[in-house]
Amino acid sequence: MGDAGEGLIDAEARLQERMDELEESRKAAKERGPRVDPEHARQMESLRLARIELQRQLDATTHAARRDQIGQALAEIEKRLTAMSKKK
Repeated sequence: MGDAGEGLIDAEARLQERMDELEESRKAAKERGPRVDPEHARQMESLRLARIELQRQLDATTHAARRDQIGQALAEIEKRLTAMSKKK
């Protein structure tokens, strides 16, 4: 009967070692992976979509004053995108 108990203890030890190895590999993968700031990515995507929408409006607008407004807004978005790209 003593042999069966030893086998169970050995199996538990091997299982614990395997769990420790998996945890270490997860930590190593997190450290190696790219560090992407989700807020920065969200802001970049928002600006990119705003630029697309304003460009669509600019193409459809014929009134000169409105075209000037949209052009200024596009310039501001480009400026912000450029500044955010440098922050990476």
